[in-house]
Amino acid sequence: MIRERLRHGIPGLPILVLLIVFVAAMVVAGIRDIRAREAPLPIILLLPVAASILRGFFMVAPNEAMVLQLFGNYAGTAKVPGLRWANPFYTRRKLSLRVRNFESSHLKVNDHDGNPIEIAAVVVWRVVETAEATFEVDDYVNYVRVQSEAALRNAATSYPYDTHEEGVASLRGTTNAVADHLKSEVQQRLLKAGVEVIEARISHLAYAPEIAAAMLQRQQAGAIIAARSRIVEGAVGMVEMALQLLSHKEIVRLDEERKAAMVSNLLVVLCGEKAAQPVVNAGTIYQ
Repeated sequence: MIRERLRHGIPGLPILVLLIVFVAAMVVAGIRDIRAREAPLPIILLLPVAASILRGFFMVAPNEAMVLQLFGNYAGTAKVPGLRWANPFYTRRKLSLRVRNFESSHLKVNDHDGNPIEIAAVVVWRVVETAEATFEVDDYVNYVRVQSEAALRNAATSYPYDTHEEGVASLRGTTNAVADHLKSEVQQRLLKAGVEVIEARISHLAYAPEIAAAMLQRQQAGAIIAARSRIVEGAVGMVEMALQLLSHKEIVRLDEERKAAMVSNLLVVLCGEKAAQPVVNAGTIYQ
């Protein structure tokens, strides 16, 4: 594995000043030779030298890097911004170190329960190892795209779309946990390309069109059942509390039959979908 080595070169401005002085001196010497009716040998001989020096200049912008190669071998990476100068025989390749966004296409996959869903994600990334990004993979941008979508597919199959059980992670219910899992999976796949994943989150999540209507009904039914269970649990607790208070404060004495009737009436009132209609009994409850 090729690891990054820093080789920033030398500041280019002093070399540029020396080159200008050098070229000016050649021009002056050439003019003098011409006036003396001699061949301008200094210009002819030193022109290739000036051209080779000029070829050694390169510019590095902020958050950019220049990968240097010498006859096919990796020589180093320059990251210091500004005008730089290095060996004129270096071949150079510019890489951006800026933060980038990648949004995957809408992928159709099966969740943990086997239901077909559509899912997409946004991955925020940047290059941190220029040597690996250049030499370990053929095209690191395309590599990020392919591996991010593969990691998204794998992460989607690890969770159900939705669940009403406590403590069970789902794609819709535990977005932070899913995002952490997705980020870890994408980062593991992109280490070879010298890429750091800053953030990875789901940007689109829906059932596949062919089952969307049926799964919506199923989801609504599950939500109704879960809500009913919570309502019944709370109603039973309220009835139990009411009976205990009536018995403790001795407001009224109820036999087992009257307790059963009271429990039934309270459950109907508390669990019913419509508001209860009160009936005022003007006589005794025993007639």
